[in-house]
Amino acid sequence: MDNKKIKRVTAVQLLVAGAFGLLLYFAHVAFIPVALALLISLVLSGPVEALHARRVPRALSAALIMAAILGIMVALVNFMSEPAQKWFAAAPHTVRLIERKIRPFELIMARIGELRNSAGNIGSGPPPAQSAAPAPPPAAAPQESAPAMLLDSARTVVLSCVTIVILTLFLLSGGPPMLARMTAAFASDLKSAHILAVIENVRSEVGRFYVTTALINVGLGVATALAMMACGMPNPFLWGTMAFVLNFIPYAGPTVTLLVLTVVAIISFDGLGHAAAVAGCYLALATVEGQFVQPLLVGRRLQLNPMLVFLALWFGGFFWGIAGIILATPTLAALKVVATHSAGGQQLLDFLNPHHDMDLPAKLARNKKSPAEADALVALRRRPPPVM
Repeated sequence: MDNKKIKRVTAVQLLVAGAFGLLLYFAHVAFIPVALALLISLVLSGPVEALHARRVPRALSAALIMAAILGIMVALVNFMSEPAQKWFAAAPHTVRLIERKIRPFELIMARIGELRNSAGNIGSGPPPAQSAAPAPPPAAAPQESAPAMLLDSARTVVLSCVTIVILTLFLLSGGPPMLARMTAAFASDLKSAHILAVIENVRSEVGRFYVTTALINVGLGVATALAMMACGMPNPFLWGTMAFVLNFIPYAGPTVTLLVLTVVAIISFDGLGHAAAVAGCYLALATVEGQFVQPLLVGRRLQLNPMLVFLALWFGGFFWGIAGIILATPTLAALKVVATHSAGGQQLLDFLNPHHDMDLPAKLARNKKSPAEADALVALRRRPPPVM
């Protein structure tokens, strides 16, 4: 293939990738429920297959597990509803209290703004003369009422949730064999058995990732509740539950938890020292979880490039918001499994994990090097760097 054909193929691939990105961005309302249903079905397919191995039909197993998950979610909402209602009932008093406590900071910032404006006006001439008849202000565009906007958002959320539940039930009822047949229909050169093995490995990897993450988040939630109880925070179990739930969202979840705890501590206590202690306790717990526990239990198994994980989270949040952040890391893990079980996936595997070392037979088979050449490469890699 000459250079012109290579450039033409590259340009076509870039155009297809750009069009696919635009499609994902503008049609996110349709794609997000489907992607979340696929993720949930991968996580829950382990228990469904375990029940199916005991001769329980997949459809019945899927219905039982989904009912149990929905029951747990309803119980969690009921547990958090009473403290949340108290906070909403005290919202006007809370707003006035926040305004009173941040008023000194507002005065300081206003004074800084006045000094900056005064410094900017030094040496400037007198202001231009105003015309006798000022121009009429532009007409304000009609805005949609708040209840209508809330109703529209609630309708979209309800429809998305119903779509996720129904599609997840279909995926769990069909199981990995259905996904293998559907994939084989678009990839005729691959065998269904091989596709089924890849799907099983993806399911196992993503399932282990989320089980480990859930256990870590439970530990963080319990530690947060105990720390808030020791700091004298009201409703400590509410904040522990919030830390457990939001920690499934990388970066954004712990940040929101920290901000909420800081604001509640400022409202609940008179001095800022107590609020700083509350924020410091959660920040210490989140740092230990994110920098030590998570890499130790999850990072070594995934073996993904941290920079790629961060970029995936960034682009996922840009395209799909919170749903994109949730889907970013499992998508990279699934790509790694697919690359591991593909004949030409070594380049993608090296891209996802540059520190991945293949064994010598695989290197010899891929690069077609002789054992002597391979020994020379190993000796060259082991040679100490030159002293500068």
